[in-house]
Amino acid sequence: MLVCSSALAAAQSPRDGLVVSTTWLAQHLNDRNLVVLHVGPEFSKGHIAGAREVDPNAISVSDHSGKGLMLEMPTADKLHQALADLGISNDSKIVVYFSRDLFTPATRVILTLDHAGFGKNTVLLDGGLNAWTRDGNKTSTDPSPTTKGTLAPLTIKPIVVDAENVRRHIGKVGVSIVDGRAAAFYDGADRGDSHGHQHKEGHIATAKSVPYTTLTDDSGRLKPADQLAALFAKAGVAPTDTIIGYCHIGQQATGMLFAARTLGHPVLLYDGSFEDWSAKNYPVETTKKPQ
Repeated sequence: MLVCSSALAAAQSPRDGLVVSTTWLAQHLNDRNLVVLHVGPEFSKGHIAGAREVDPNAISVSDHSGKGLMLEMPTADKLHQALADLGISNDSKIVVYFSRDLFTPATRVILTLDHAGFGKNTVLLDGGLNAWTRDGNKTSTDPSPTTKGTLAPLTIKPIVVDAENVRRHIGKVGVSIVDGRAAAFYDGADRGDSHGHQHKEGHIATAKSVPYTTLTDDSGRLKPADQLAALFAKAGVAPTDTIIGYCHIGQQATGMLFAARTLGHPVLLYDGSFEDWSAKNYPVETTKKPQ
């Protein structure tokens, strides 16, 4: 009985509903309702057969004038059109994969799909295109399919928050604000920038650090659950905490938030991220060591 219960618990882990192997995809590649999304460059040089190339600009909004924010979530209407153009329908099973080592652009797409109401329908191909080819699967150079999906109006999931929401949750029990940037930016040893303007040094006051660079192994696959749990625990995140994630502009944090979802954490994205926080001159801290 104990063995059966343990097996059942393992089968129902959050990760099982978020990550698939190359073996699984190879077995399901011809499923009627499957939509495979390619994130990254060189689509024309080789991609998974039947995949559709994702244009990041079609599912995000960026202000290139130097006055607004980069990589923000689009309106529901724009997102609805973009997803239909990608062949996504209400009953689609969506597999997102990345080329090269572009893990966080892929997780940004996954978070966008979750925001659009497709979180339960969307999974990541573990290890991306490199894993697909390394495991002996073929690629194609055919163009993307052009059939559009049939979508009802989107049911937007409120997982994107603004700076005021973040400020209200500073120090709140049961919520961890987590910085997904590389450690040098969190510490304040280095500073990001946007539109040629440097961000403030350090991190949002009280934020914890789980860098996106620590979440995958050398092959690009997501680290095992126990290793991911150890990273969050070391940062001071409790196992039941809701995580509000941020980074420079709202991409790298999605890798950290995806890893958190595989551990069962409820997650929220501060889409404006440190670009917005710095522009508002809100409180920051540093852990930079004196020279």
